[in-house]
Amino acid sequence: MLESFLNSKPLYYDEIDYGRMPRVYERIKDRIKIPKVIHLIGTNGKGTTGRFLASALYSLGFGVGHYTSPHIVDFNERIWINGENATITSLNLAHKQLLQIITQEESNSLSYFEYTTFLAMFVFQNLEYIVLEAGLGGEYDATAVFPKVLTLITPIDKDHEAFLGDTISEIARTKLNAVQNVGIVAKQINLKVLEIVEEVSNKNFVTISPLENFLSDADYQKIDEISKNLKLVPYLIENLKLSISALKFLNIHYESRDFNNSQLFGRLTPLTDNILVDVGHNVLAGKSIFLALKDKKNILV
Repeated sequence: MLESFLNSKPLYYDEIDYGRMPRVYERIKDRIKIPKVIHLIGTNGKGTTGRFLASALYSLGFGVGHYTSPHIVDFNERIWINGENATITSLNLAHKQLLQIITQEESNSLSYFEYTTFLAMFVFQNLEYIVLEAGLGGEYDATAVFPKVLTLITPIDKDHEAFLGDTISEIARTKLNAVQNVGIVAKQINLKVLEIVEEVSNKNFVTISPLENFLSDADYQKIDEISKNLKLVPYLIENLKLSISALKFLNIHYESRDFNNSQLFGRLTPLTDNILVDVGHNVLAGKSIFLALKDKKNILV
């Protein structure tokens, strides 16, 4: 039922109606219970940062959902709930419920990603936290309409220039405008991004702090232990740091063991001893993967 519905929608559009998602959400928001949302924006690292955080929250006893993209094998990889991918049964039920509160015109016009985002919020509505990963990652993203307790900002570089802007400054500005109240920013490769962080903070009256502000010596010791246990490459360690800064912001105590089950498929995932699969799809991802593997011989898919 859901599969055939989504298959009827195009994955790409020449033009995007940026007002459509806010209009539909405004009309139905009183009929969806929204848990505490931790929003993830940026160019690279959103998926692993989100899974580190969601897995730790679940390990600590919270009900938590993680919305991520793209999926590699099955659609339900996008909607993770309490340690497992959502079942087809639960997704079809949410699909049926969603169609009951939106109009026929809305169900037809919502894009694949917009509809999937609403679907995920239906599945997640009885949880305590949602770790919500942006798609294009900017102020006009489908995920940006929901109220958030925190925004996490991963490294920003050039991507989706047709929609976000031609320069790093334009792209960073568009992405950072999604911050509602409080943001935590990861280490940035391009220092121009930090100039835009300051600009957006002042203009939009939001607080955006570097992750180092939240980490203590004890946290760095745990990060080292987790990294060794999970065999994390350098850029994944940076994503881990960002996820832990979120826990510290939320005043949630954690232990290293809370990250034991936090690996996300498709992020330098080994298929055999020397064959890896990764969803990296832009220049910054390519550079990060190259640095992680430069001293090894691997076949990368």
